[in-house]
Amino acid sequence: MPENTPKTKDDLFIFLDGLGIAHKTVDHAPVFTVAESVALRDEIPGGHTKNLFIKDKKDRYFLLTVEENAEVDLKQVHTIIGGSGRVSFGRAEKLMEYLGVIPGAVTAFGAINDTAGNVTFVLDADLMAEEVVNCHPLANDATTSIASGDLVRFMEATGHKPLVLKVTS
Repeated sequence: MPENTPKTKDDLFIFLDGLGIAHKTVDHAPVFTVAESVALRDEIPGGHTKNLFIKDKKDRYFLLTVEENAEVDLKQVHTIIGGSGRVSFGRAEKLMEYLGVIPGAVTAFGAINDTAGNVTFVLDADLMAEEVVNCHPLANDATTSIASGDLVRFMEATGHKPLVLKVTS
């Protein structure tokens, strides 16, 4: 596979298996928003995520992964994550280039595609208090459940040291 070809969910599962990380995936119709995914809650226990792909004034990129109903103050979050000036949303082109996903499929698992370390991953402390965290497996037609501690271990195995910070209000 050429280096610039994004990894697939099957690649992700092989990677997780290689790390000895337990995971469970439920396939479903594609969902593009948190509102669309609410119907899945009964069959998938644990903390459900939303992800904000943002950049600061110096064009440094961050992925904030928070509990789906949490609120993030985009006018202040730069002071918590170490950003330079207020943040704005990153463009879809950069999302694909760095994380290998499209809008609607944004996920902390995108760390597997960020081989150059262009993105700082921030996991909200409240979300990480959950025993199980649910994320899209690089596509929005499935949800993968993983222990919160194993999500950190996964990220570290991809060469990232995620920041676990209280970024929600």
